[in-house]
Amino acid sequence: MTPTEMEMRIVRYGNLIPCKTAFIDAHTPGSDQKENFTIIGGGVSESPDQHVHINDTPGFNIGAAGQPPKCRNSLHSHTTAEVFFVLKGRWRFFWGRWGDAGEVILEEGDIINIPTGIFRGFENIGTDYGMIMAVLGGDDAGGGVTWAPQVIEDAAKHGLILGDNGKLYDSKKGQSLPNGVAAMPVLTDEVLNKIPEPLAINVIPRHVARYLDLMGLAGKLPIKVIGESAVLPDKPGFDIDFITRGSLSGEALTFDHSVVLMPMRGHWSLKWDGGSVVLNPGDTCLLPIGFTHTLEPSMAGEVSLYRVVSNDDPAGSTWVGS
Repeated sequence: MTPTEMEMRIVRYGNLIPCKTAFIDAHTPGSDQKENFTIIGGGVSESPDQHVHINDTPGFNIGAAGQPPKCRNSLHSHTTAEVFFVLKGRWRFFWGRWGDAGEVILEEGDIINIPTGIFRGFENIGTDYGMIMAVLGGDDAGGGVTWAPQVIEDAAKHGLILGDNGKLYDSKKGQSLPNGVAAMPVLTDEVLNKIPEPLAINVIPRHVARYLDLMGLAGKLPIKVIGESAVLPDKPGFDIDFITRGSLSGEALTFDHSVVLMPMRGHWSLKWDGGSVVLNPGDTCLLPIGFTHTLEPSMAGEVSLYRVVSNDDPAGSTWVGS
């Protein structure tokens, strides 16, 4: 593989193309400034305007959300796992039918595993534009978003209707539901009453890992953050490792599953028989199965990287604990 061919498998942070109409709350005040990025795989966007950077899926999807201060993503749930780490800014994640069952504040580098079947939302509570990177379980993440009833109702007041075909229709653009397409029904009280409302005391220790704690644990081997027997033990359909200076020692690596490299801090040199490239914070690099490579810091100072590896587990996961 030549460096030019490898560049086609890298989505550079500076080249990310946003979509501002990705979801049903795109016109709702407080959510109308958010940007959605679909980096690897089709993601869960409801808009035909969504740009997909790399269509191939490695067993999971990679996306990102960029939001200015005080902008929030409305309450929704997924049928597959959803993991975020904070690339830039300070974020509040909250959950529950009305978003008041629990919350946690995440700083840069912190990671949260939000499994299936729970209403969740998030907002940028920092002072600058913020960015969170997301990993969603499964090759096919489409159709996996279920909105809280109030989100659908508020969106309709601002001109956006979600059809039962999963597509958005914008009355501000003169659009209406086509013949044969009904509005997406809201969940019934019977269904809503069965959705878990876990307390923060049960969620945070088992589903949140702090960047400073991971840096403190860093040694000669990568830290397994998400996966079986990991810091956050779960089986969401992929594993996530945390890598710092000295974690790899320059040895050649080959995986029998797909690998995505996502630098958090510093610059990383990716080398193989045929070339080398430098990966920067916010870049996303998809390596082929069986690709032999080395990975090492290319600069002094603090360096860290999240490595996502597909596995043969199902794509879903559940809350651990009550």
